[in-house]
Amino acid sequence: MSFISYLINGISLGSVYAIIALGYTMVYGIAKMLNFAHGDVIMIGAYVVMAAVTGAGLPPIAAILAAIIFCTVLGVLIETVAYGPLLNAASSLAVLITAIGVSYLLQNIALLIFGANTISFPKVLSIPAIVLAGGSLTITGEAIVTIVSCIVIMTALTLFIKKSKSGQAMLAVSEDKGAAQLMGINVNGTIALTFAIGSALAAVAGVLLCSAYPTLTPYTGAMPGIKAFVAAVFGGIGSIPGALIGGILLGVIEIFGKAYISSQMADAIVFGVLIIVLIVKPTGILGKNIQEKV
Repeated sequence: MSFISYLINGISLGSVYAIIALGYTMVYGIAKMLNFAHGDVIMIGAYVVMAAVTGAGLPPIAAILAAIIFCTVLGVLIETVAYGPLLNAASSLAVLITAIGVSYLLQNIALLIFGANTISFPKVLSIPAIVLAGGSLTITGEAIVTIVSCIVIMTALTLFIKKSKSGQAMLAVSEDKGAAQLMGINVNGTIALTFAIGSALAAVAGVLLCSAYPTLTPYTGAMPGIKAFVAAVFGGIGSIPGALIGGILLGVIEIFGKAYISSQMADAIVFGVLIIVLIVKPTGILGKNIQEKV
């Protein structure tokens, strides 16, 4: 039963990576930007929940909604102030450097407000565990909520992209910004909406991550953010199903690596598998080769 237990834990962790990876893959697919500050938005969302529950005494649902709203506004603010002026920058390096700067800014703001000490994250998910096979297999409530949340989010986002007017505008902008603008689509507004959705999902991911691993520091979002970016590349950056597949596979590989090889080598194994995948298929599992006319 230990194999099944590890598999469930891997799918649960991978579901968190998949939700975070959605932020990367949507922003890159539509705005062609790599938002490396995305992992720190996760951390900010977790701190908002912690402050709302322990400081303001809000119920967990209200605290989570507050974090989603706060991170949504923060995502739009980051896009407007930091990335918006660079949409037409000649070099993508300027966007990359700005993203790193925003990441360090968010970390240092958290350091100033909350300090560098590790904080215990409050219990906001009170879901009973499921015990199977006569007690030899236990599925935690956090794992259940995480997996179900991932499925619901992926389904809702896919329907939003395919069925809504705003989703169609996102697809048009991802194909050709100039042509979309000529057709009357508000390109800047569409990109801002993309950042808003990605940041809202980051808040949800922060809650799920810190519920499973209940500690919080200003650097909590750094490594999960990098791994989620790896998951997005793994699955094919720009593809929503690719983010799901990449996240799940990454989580399963990490948990199995810790269980059967070495807990200290787990991260190296994850990045090693990514290198192998990119050598075999550089665009990722569901990525498509794009031919450019010269």
